[in-house]
Amino acid sequence: MNYAIVLLIGLLVIAIAWLWQTIIKLKEKNRIITLQGNKIERQLFELNKKSEELTDLVYQNQQIISVVSHDLKGPFNRIFALVQLLNLTSQNLSDEQREYIDKIHQIVADGLGMMRNLLDNRKLEDKGIALVQEKLSLSSLLQTLIKNYEILASKKKVTIHYQCEAPVSLESDKSYLIRVFENLLSNALKFSEVGKHIYVSLTEKHTGIEIKIQDEGPGFSPEDQAKLYQKFQRLSARPTSGESSTGLGLWIVKTVVEKLGGTIECESEMGVGSTFTVRLRRI
Repeated sequence: MNYAIVLLIGLLVIAIAWLWQTIIKLKEKNRIITLQGNKIERQLFELNKKSEELTDLVYQNQQIISVVSHDLKGPFNRIFALVQLLNLTSQNLSDEQREYIDKIHQIVADGLGMMRNLLDNRKLEDKGIALVQEKLSLSSLLQTLIKNYEILASKKKVTIHYQCEAPVSLESDKSYLIRVFENLLSNALKFSEVGKHIYVSLTEKHTGIEIKIQDEGPGFSPEDQAKLYQKFQRLSARPTSGESSTGLGLWIVKTVVEKLGGTIECESEMGVGSTFTVRLRRI
């Protein structure tokens, strides 16, 4: 009987000792967890602080880009107008002087395109698109844009061909349509070698309106086509006269076309050229 009591007491002591060790271990684990929790909380605080600083920095950079682009657009527009006037009165200029004027014309047009894309990017990111629908002649709009680009095209000896069998009208946002086709025409011209051709066609179909812009440039590789409409992408094809690019043009085109209820697709073959097809609904 005494042996059983001693054994029972021994087991109880062992159980108490094991329980005590467990309590000590749990307390140590709780202490470590508390320390880790405090550390994680401090790290989260620092991350949130850095995130706020980064957000503020991004906003400030966007504001700077927007202000600079907007403020520079005015002087660039005035220089562009002056260069056009010089072109009209260039009979008394030497070949070298005319060449310099042509280069200034190209540089200013290139700079204006970049600034418009930067401003469009900011507008699309901040406010989205507020469409202003109006009835307009798409055939006349394209004809006017092509006429404007023929001056720049002539400097690269590039010919723009326009085919439209009959007047085409629709209801849409004129300013956004202009930006779409300005970007596509500008790109076609940028990637065209001297003496090449650009073909623009406008067709009415039972499903809607189809506009094709085809160039004879270097074309896009399958890898380029996979990222064609992504922002700030540098593609393997390069402008033929050193023109600059923001990597925003095609992203803006696709975003705007889709907001207008249309679609855009590109067919391209390396060494042959590219064809961009815009399809718009007839509202």
